Amino acid sequence: MSRLTELVSQIKSKDSQLGIELEKEFKALSSRRQFGLNFERHRPESVELPNRVVRKSDKVRVLPQRGSTMKGDQQLWKVKELGGAKNKGMAILESIGEKEIEIKEVIVDDLVVIAEFQDYIYPGLVSTGKVEKNPEKPFHTVINGENYHVLKALTFTHKGKIDAIYIDPPYNTGAKDWKYNNDYVESEDNYRHSKWLAFMERRLKIAKKLLIPDQSVLIISIDEKEVHRLGLLIEQTFPEGVIQMATSVISAKGAFRPGKFSRVEEHLFIVTLGSVAITPWERNMLDPIKNDDNKATKVEWLGLRRREPTSTRGARPNQFYPIFVNIESGNISAIGDAVEDDVDRETVQIPDGSIAIWPLKPDGTEMLWGLTPKVLEGNWKKGFVRINNWKKDTLSGNVQYLPSGTIDQIKNGEIVIKGHAKDNSVLAIKVTEESNPPPKRVWNLPSHNAETGGTNILSALIPGRRFPFPKSVYAIEDVLRFFIKDNENAIVLDFFAGSGTTAHAVMRLNRQDDGKRQTISITNNEVSADEQKKLRVKELRPGDDNWEKWGICDHITKPRIKAAITGKTPEGNSIEGDYKFTDEFPMSTGFDENAEFFTLTYESPIAINHNLALKHIAPLLWMRAGSIGSRIEEVSKNGWGVVEAYGLLVDLDKSSDFVEVVRKMDSLKMTYIVTNDDRRFQSVARQLPQTVEPIRLYESYLKNFQFTAE
Repeated sequence: MSRLTELVSQIKSKDSQLGIELEKEFKALSSRRQFGLNFERHRPESVELPNRVVRKSDKVRVLPQRGSTMKGDQQLWKVKELGGAKNKGMAILESIGEKEIEIKEVIVDDLVVIAEFQDYIYPGLVSTGKVEKNPEKPFHTVINGENYHVLKALTFTHKGKIDAIYIDPPYNTGAKDWKYNNDYVESEDNYRHSKWLAFMERRLKIAKKLLIPDQSVLIISIDEKEVHRLGLLIEQTFPEGVIQMATSVISAKGAFRPGKFSRVEEHLFIVTLGSVAITPWERNMLDPIKNDDNKATKVEWLGLRRREPTSTRGARPNQFYPIFVNIESGNISAIGDAVEDDVDRETVQIPDGSIAIWPLKPDGTEMLWGLTPKVLEGNWKKGFVRINNWKKDTLSGNVQYLPSGTIDQIKNGEIVIKGHAKDNSVLAIKVTEESNPPPKRVWNLPSHNAETGGTNILSALIPGRRFPFPKSVYAIEDVLRFFIKDNENAIVLDFFAGSGTTAHAVMRLNRQDDGKRQTISITNNEVSADEQKKLRVKELRPGDDNWEKWGICDHITKPRIKAAITGKTPEGNSIEGDYKFTDEFPMSTGFDENAEFFTLTYESPIAINHNLALKHIAPLLWMRAGSIGSRIEEVSKNGWGVVEAYGLLVDLDKSSDFVEVVRKMDSLKMTYIVTNDDRRFQSVARQLPQTVEPIRLYESYLKNFQFTAE
């Protein structure tokens, strides 16, 4: 329900005739469309805070009983009292928004705190771990929290400081890929598109405040479901920006869709602000390279087994058959005939000395090959099919092939065959004649394949952990390179961080030129819809340790970034495999980088004003100063503290000693001065070097979040 329809409904309950007339006029107005994007800005979202302690005056919901898979009561309540000695663990609640106020008593453990998006929030951060390999570099930060609220937090730390934003938001497929007001938005929802637009608009408005206004870039990945609406929303939100769109092939195999074109691409909206321009490199992103072998790239071999959920055995004719592989050599010995759907594959006769490879998922599900036996056999004889990564001890390997587009490029000379491997598969390279050509708007690079550059890399970093549709790390690396290649200190934000690919890509860029770029990755700890059902049956709830450990941040994002830096899997094993393309090296080498992981907290303004929440505010002060070196989490008896990038003065009677130390430190960027007396603040500020920015606490912090509430 939109905000307008909700208000009309409330009026109808009090004055039915007036409500009917208003509803009629509203429908007439809503049927009109001016040029541009028109959508209903729905009631601001709300978010449950399961890890937040319940306080008096909080907004809460009552949770369903443990073990229940039913949706909980969405009624909002206000906590009037928290139980004392006699009724410890109980809370007295008062209904919110009801015609008749209801009072009831509930167990505190059955309550979850609610933050509505028009409410003021006072954020803090608590560290949940870090990895450090280079004290000379800043930290990449990963923040677990509702991204709208974390973006608000960044208006205090990074307003007007972000060089680049890359986001891969939910595509609004209707397949439970995102929530609005604690409900999954289904494909049948009449307000599906306007909810998504309202959801995106709120975040883009704050993101705009974070970008450097005269030199920054916003990059948004999207597919066809919302591409046109998103384009209009961007035009309305960034009227001063230069908007371009690139189309990138992410899977040459394509996603099979019965009766429709097979989707192989995604789109990138690129919004540049101010003087930002593209820095070309050796690829024009579309045509093959045609110069010497030093700048040539290897062709991409694709996995033959189809991976779409719809491509199970029986979905299409003649694409379920055995491929016979010689056990000793690991080479293909023959292509079997198609097997009828009612025939048990175990009854198929296998030639001596060979083994049959079938299109099976790791869990044993029978799938399909991507080509029919006759076509595959013809391509195999020409060297366009091979077995990769054959393991004799487990009798396993991957069947790979060259797609028809690559074969056509071989035929017309755009791809050169340099020889053949022992199994007769071709050794081929793409070449080009241009050096640093202007990039085109259609991208077709092997490195951008979502399976090889996304799924396979993620599987190597965190084996056994699955994440749906991760982006290719090379694809994000390439698009960011166009805009931050010459900025070795760029700050990159991703507030739909998912598996952490953006941070990983920036670490690869840093390795190529010893840069000190840093990333801020924001993701929540949402558990998948299917996993939630299983956990609820086990009487678990959000906030329980055994629930939270399966969330995206704790289970995927944090361990992926840690593994990328250390070169070791979460189990402590060296990561197998090599990075490819622009910078080839073993993944076990890791990166000379630092990262720290945080969870968003919600603080009391009273505690902040009395300097009682310093430990949770400290990471924000540290981030505002550059996320480098150590930070001040408590103040010593001398009433002040100084670290590499900033200083904190609490006892203004000790300001002389504080200023003396600050003047001696060339690396200091800013100082935080805690006082409610503006005259004393100005007095200390005047004594500081001009290169050091003075910030008054906690007035600056509190005013910031009162101002940014929307």
